[in-house]
Amino acid sequence: MSVESLPVADQAQVRAYARRLTLKYPKELSLALLLHGLAAVAGLASPPLLGRLVEGVQRGGGINVLAVTLAIGGFVVAQGVLMKMAVSASSKLGEKVLAELREEFVDRVLALPLSTVERAGAGDLITRTSRDVSALSRSVRQAVPETLIALVTFVFAVGALLLVGPLLALPSLLGMPILWVSTRWYLKRARDGYLRENATYADMTESLAETAEGARTVEALGLQRRRIDKADADIARSYKAERYTLGLRTVWFPSAEISYVLPVVGTLVIGGLFYIEGWVTLAQVTSATLYIQMLVDPLDRFLSWIDELQVGGASLARLLGVANVRDDRVAGDAVPRGEEITATGVRFAYREGHDVLHGVSLTVAPGERIAMVGPSGAGKSTLGRLLAGIHGPREGTVTAGGVPLVDLPLSELRGHVALVTQEHHVFRGTLRDNVLIARPEADDEAVVRALRAVEAWEWVEALPDGLGTVVGSGGEVVSPAQAQQIALARLVLADPRALVLDEATSLIDPRAARHLERSLAAVLEGRTVIAIAHRLYTAHDADRVAVVEDGRISELGSHDELIAAGGSYAALWESWHGTGTAEALPEDAAKG
Repeated sequence: MSVESLPVADQAQVRAYARRLTLKYPKELSLALLLHGLAAVAGLASPPLLGRLVEGVQRGGGINVLAVTLAIGGFVVAQGVLMKMAVSASSKLGEKVLAELREEFVDRVLALPLSTVERAGAGDLITRTSRDVSALSRSVRQAVPETLIALVTFVFAVGALLLVGPLLALPSLLGMPILWVSTRWYLKRARDGYLRENATYADMTESLAETAEGARTVEALGLQRRRIDKADADIARSYKAERYTLGLRTVWFPSAEISYVLPVVGTLVIGGLFYIEGWVTLAQVTSATLYIQMLVDPLDRFLSWIDELQVGGASLARLLGVANVRDDRVAGDAVPRGEEITATGVRFAYREGHDVLHGVSLTVAPGERIAMVGPSGAGKSTLGRLLAGIHGPREGTVTAGGVPLVDLPLSELRGHVALVTQEHHVFRGTLRDNVLIARPEADDEAVVRALRAVEAWEWVEALPDGLGTVVGSGGEVVSPAQAQQIALARLVLADPRALVLDEATSLIDPRAARHLERSLAAVLEGRTVIAIAHRLYTAHDADRVAVVEDGRISELGSHDELIAAGGSYAALWESWHGTGTAEALPEDAAKG
């Protein structure tokens, strides 16, 4: 299956979302701006007082040095207190914004079509939910408040500079051309550079996850060198992408530093000339120089955090891009008439021009148990996903009660047919909560019945706190087989009318699995079951067996009928049954 990257939001979407989310809290924003403004005003009082002090010393008296010193100290203390309050207000606002953004992102991810999640692979989603969320957290918690402080301080400092003397404000413009050109050059390239950098991290994560998950396959087939080369190539691309953004910063930052120095030097030189000509006073030159120097800090802070904002903006674009995924189905108004599941002329491809299924047709009657067997890669799991409504066919139809599965709302679809695979996740939380995912309103009695049905109650009851035991990351360790039983208990609790079991008991000991499947059969009596089997006793117990080979159903009938026919299924049965055990099929006849 080819991996497709999830979409990325454009700049207009990012700006609109940031504006909407920020303006959603007008009181908090107004308070933060007011406090930052007051802190800036308190900080602007010191330069004119120092200017008067310098001028008084130059004249030889006429000024109360102690009073001026105390006044300067008072304004510095007031600025510190106001700044602390302003930062606190900004941080609270940032946390609210960040919390809402995270919640919306989780909602978007959970709303993604399963077909899209499978095509995107684990790397892209993992990177967005970890690295991108972390980068955005830094921007919201630090970059946004710091930028806000810098902007407010800069505006007030410019205003104070103009009040001191418009002529003395002119040298502050000396660094603007360099700053303007270098910043525009940087911003034009930074967003795309950081998006490429994040994309390389997604590729690297995907590759490492595949290698870790398929470690046994890599070792069995001698693919170690190939996987190492793949990892090296991914790291090289990431290194190249990071060097590019680092190169942008090494050009932009020195240019900005030069633009800071020029206005200060210019104000001292030009201010001195103006003082000699008698156009300005020494107090004005001193105040203007201090104000110019005061402009450097917020400007430098602003430009420094612009880089972090570019990283955060790229991450926000990736998080918002999840919402741009097109739905893979449009729910209609048709109501299924019955529970018969029918596939007619189904063709499906993960990549264009490479069909996995070739005109498959199959009808599953309500309450029927069908087992699908065949060699690895034959298309069994793909067909199972189509019968569960995960994917829509490229050609043909898959219907339940005469209505295409892709036309049913997801909430209604899962009531008709559910898919359980061998890939299970145990969430951090109590064991009770893990089972209740399927039906949150169920009581403990229903949970216990579900666990008994899948032969799990014995070990659950032995846990330190029973149903209340915390499992998952950092909690009680649950074995892969037990995780599979939890997933099956969810299935029992969800109580769908039809289900597709894709090797759902593969991680359980063969003999225990045999007993478990018989117990499940009793619980699911009367429901439609489509079991993708890697143990042939599942096929033996089924009403009919579908042999899938090369994307087609080559044989279809009961176990006895197919044995009598002497075809592929009979050969598989002879190969497996001849061992005299209830072990799994050989690898070439096991999984699909």
